[in-house]
Amino acid sequence: MNFLSTIVTFENLHEVRRLCHWGPIIALSVIAICSTMAIIDSIIWYWPLDTTGGSINFIMLINWTVLILYNYFNAMFVGPGYIPLGWKPENQQEAQYLQYCRVCQGHKAPRSHHCRKCNRCVMKMDHHCPWINNCCGHLNHAYFTSFLLLAPLGCSHAAIIFIMTMYTQLYERISFGWSTVKIDMSAVRQFQPLMPFSVPAFAATLFALGLALGTTIAVGMLFFIQMKVVLRNKTSIESWIEEKAKDRIQHYQTEEEFIFPYDLSSRWQNFKQVFTWSGTPIGDGIVWPVHPKCHQHTLTIEQLKQKADKRVRSVQYQVVEDYNGACCPVNKGIQTFFRTPCTEEPRIPLSKGDVILATRGTKWWMYGDKVLHDDKLRAGERIRGWFPRRCVEKCHYDTASSDSTSDKKDFV
Repeated sequence: MNFLSTIVTFENLHEVRRLCHWGPIIALSVIAICSTMAIIDSIIWYWPLDTTGGSINFIMLINWTVLILYNYFNAMFVGPGYIPLGWKPENQQEAQYLQYCRVCQGHKAPRSHHCRKCNRCVMKMDHHCPWINNCCGHLNHAYFTSFLLLAPLGCSHAAIIFIMTMYTQLYERISFGWSTVKIDMSAVRQFQPLMPFSVPAFAATLFALGLALGTTIAVGMLFFIQMKVVLRNKTSIESWIEEKAKDRIQHYQTEEEFIFPYDLSSRWQNFKQVFTWSGTPIGDGIVWPVHPKCHQHTLTIEQLKQKADKRVRSVQYQVVEDYNGACCPVNKGIQTFFRTPCTEEPRIPLSKGDVILATRGTKWWMYGDKVLHDDKLRAGERIRGWFPRRCVEKCHYDTASSDSTSDKKDFV
């Protein structure tokens, strides 16, 4: 009993709750369906275990499933690593180069970002992945990328099993008209399956084939995108920061030269920053090796410049029409309904008279921060998200630059 109590703690039970989300439910269902159908098709209809090839094929299918689930659950439960609550740099003078997070009541370490879903500042945050219901960051980046590699490989193997099962079982029943395709079916004719390949079995195999091919294409593309940033020792967020840095320099025609500080000028060195034999990434998630021409706060200083530029470019709008925060509002016009942003970023409810500082938008939607009272700002509250453009109108007087909230940092 004491042994169980040391393993099953309240913290562990809280982590298990991550499984109760549509992302892990769908991901694990796809893995279960493809793996189960591949094993059943192999043993019963395509490649029996009493053959050498069938035994090897069975072991490979089991290995794919184990490796995929191992990396998937590690990516989910190991987590990205979080900046300690109330963290501050050892050298207090360095605090001027860092952003402050009012939610976590501490400074944001280099490469960290606050995740609204996890409600914590995440070490080297890449993105919040709904499929693992957790962030991808410093500690689980290798597990997550390995999962993105193994899932397409395993699904490709399963897809071959599904195709060959349907072909061999339907060979005698359907004339495909493939006069140029010559496959030796003598071994298949000699093999008597344990049960007939019925219509439900065909439908289940065809459905699993669709899942396997879809997963191979979709997850395979994600793997190549992820490896592109890994080999440059970046994250998806940092790639976006680098693009904005170039735009800012070009817009203001400054003589600055922005060098991404964490690219070690060698793909192999960048690769080893994430992948290690022990599975534990290099570093503590706070201090990082940097380019010789940069220092620890090169990126954080650039972020502060971009935050200041964002406040300068923000436009003040006043709400003229109530909005309840619906993702696809039916009473705001057909175009607004069908052109809703395809993102997990929140929508914010609006009331007439509210003031919004908009920072970006589309033809039908806008994104911005709601101007709050000082007491809510001191409490760390912040309301930002998407809202229909038709609900606001631009203020004819420029108070965005003089508003008290515009002088405050973009804390989260």
